[in-house]
Amino acid sequence: MTIHARIGEVTDRIAKRSRDNRSRYLDRLNALAAKQPTRKKLGCANLAHGFAACVASDKAELSAGDAPNIGIVTAYNDMLSAHQPYERFPELIRSRARDLGAVAQVAGGVPAMCDGITQGETGMELSLFSRDVIALGTAVALSHQMFDAALYLGICDKIVPGLVIGALSFGHLPGIFVPAGPMGPGLPNEEKSRIRQLYAEGKIGTAELLEGEARSYHSPGTCTFYGTANSNQMLMEMMGLHLPGASFVNPNTPLRDALTAAAVKRALEITAGGNDFTPIGEVLDERAFVNGVVGLHATGGSTNHTMHLVAMARAGGIKLTWEDFSDIAEVVPLVARVYPNGSADVNGFRDAGGIQFIIREFLKEGLLHNDVRTVWGTGLDRYLVTPSLDADGVLTFTPSPEVSQNDTVLRPATAPFQATGGLKVLSGSLGRAVIKTSALKPERHVIEAPARVFHSQEAMQTAFKAGDLTGDFIAVVRFQGPKANGMPELHRLTPPLGVLQDRGQKVALVTDGRMSGASGKVPAAIHVTPEAADGGPIAKLRDGDIIRLDATTGTLEALVPAADWASRRPATADLSENEFGIGRNLFANFRRVVGPADEGASAL
Repeated sequence: MTIHARIGEVTDRIAKRSRDNRSRYLDRLNALAAKQPTRKKLGCANLAHGFAACVASDKAELSAGDAPNIGIVTAYNDMLSAHQPYERFPELIRSRARDLGAVAQVAGGVPAMCDGITQGETGMELSLFSRDVIALGTAVALSHQMFDAALYLGICDKIVPGLVIGALSFGHLPGIFVPAGPMGPGLPNEEKSRIRQLYAEGKIGTAELLEGEARSYHSPGTCTFYGTANSNQMLMEMMGLHLPGASFVNPNTPLRDALTAAAVKRALEITAGGNDFTPIGEVLDERAFVNGVVGLHATGGSTNHTMHLVAMARAGGIKLTWEDFSDIAEVVPLVARVYPNGSADVNGFRDAGGIQFIIREFLKEGLLHNDVRTVWGTGLDRYLVTPSLDADGVLTFTPSPEVSQNDTVLRPATAPFQATGGLKVLSGSLGRAVIKTSALKPERHVIEAPARVFHSQEAMQTAFKAGDLTGDFIAVVRFQGPKANGMPELHRLTPPLGVLQDRGQKVALVTDGRMSGASGKVPAAIHVTPEAADGGPIAKLRDGDIIRLDATTGTLEALVPAADWASRRPATADLSENEFGIGRNLFANFRRVVGPADEGASAL
């Protein structure tokens, strides 16, 4: 089907505004691609260092210089349940590469922090900046110039965007992202949320809360709610960087291992010495990023990607803006209900038809670009298959079902849960912000109420515990932006706000900080830019000012008389406590040079 007019229009304007930067990027890519494999040009001492620790057979292959070599960039650690399965992957990859007459080496590791562990703690102030550190670490890993292709092992929040940014700095190399999959179902997410609210109300103790959390996060694999980590996996498949159907296969299963082995074979096929040379910098063009934005809206994905996708695109010479997100949202229906905007987890999403179903539906409606390059070949329709093992244990791909297997989780584009996308860009006298609407009840799309202003999430939690948050109000939690303190997630504010909302109060949140990718039922205008620490309008707000948050019209306004508003000076805050402790002093330069949220909040 012909591409939808709005999708075509947005894609064309992205290409037009990016033309010069993208052209320079591709020129650099092509110049480097022409020199592959570069290890043949390394001096003997350089090359000997490169294979000194290899087994004899790998050393012989690399010494001869003809065997392709795959670089593995891994975010393995066993602090993250999602990344613990990666412990096995390097040996699996090396073994399969040898079977195919090639070599694979772990080129380097990158840090991987768990936002679930640091949520509400000081370490969360390093979280967003970890994305840029991961990008830098990826570049260091690949700088040895020993590789014909790369496999990227990463799943969670900042890790995949950081790996993508780093991979695009080596855009001449083919690359495939290799997931490890979600943990199986545990305590239902809605029950977990109920337990958290009971704890916030003081109705249960720490032991009961910990038991509920442990039943939710219970095994290796990605957390099963549809937050940033699982949004990452959707994007990697929708943008053509995964093998088809790879995103949500559970860890430590024969099918998971077979898909990892298949990624090795495919990586070798798309090297410069293979039959289908596919540099990652050519895969991720403006059409791929538009497909990613469409997928984000269609599934009600993580708000964090309104920053991450912008930063990722920029790394490939593409200028993606919040206006692009907003305009695409107007024509993309919400077709998935996955927690927090539904009761199903990602396992249920997969079983209902998953990403393949959405691709099939949206290609029919012209809402996705089919004419894209992917690591699996040209055409997004190549992803309309489901992987499985046959009776002999051989990996096969069969056509995916054409209808939803559970219409409470996935619906066709012509009968969606919501006519427009799950994210909305807001603008007005308070600047610009993002709100996730997919989990909001319709009556909560518009909130007009007096402001309660706080300079930290701790101050708001103290007010809640003291019983001071009465009546309708909009909590303003400012000085939480990237320049102020690294833009931490404020997910711990969700339970108290949820409690007040359930009591019948009209409540909302306005902040220049972030919420978790799992933010849900409470209206939250987040990523407000310009931020308070940059003198943004949010710094002018005072207790009692009436704020109107309208997710229907896309506006965020302070209803203050114009003369009064114009005469106000932005408030300031003592941010010195953000400078030290838990490594924060090492990130001072990041806070000084970081860009605004709508430009990706990047320090690179």
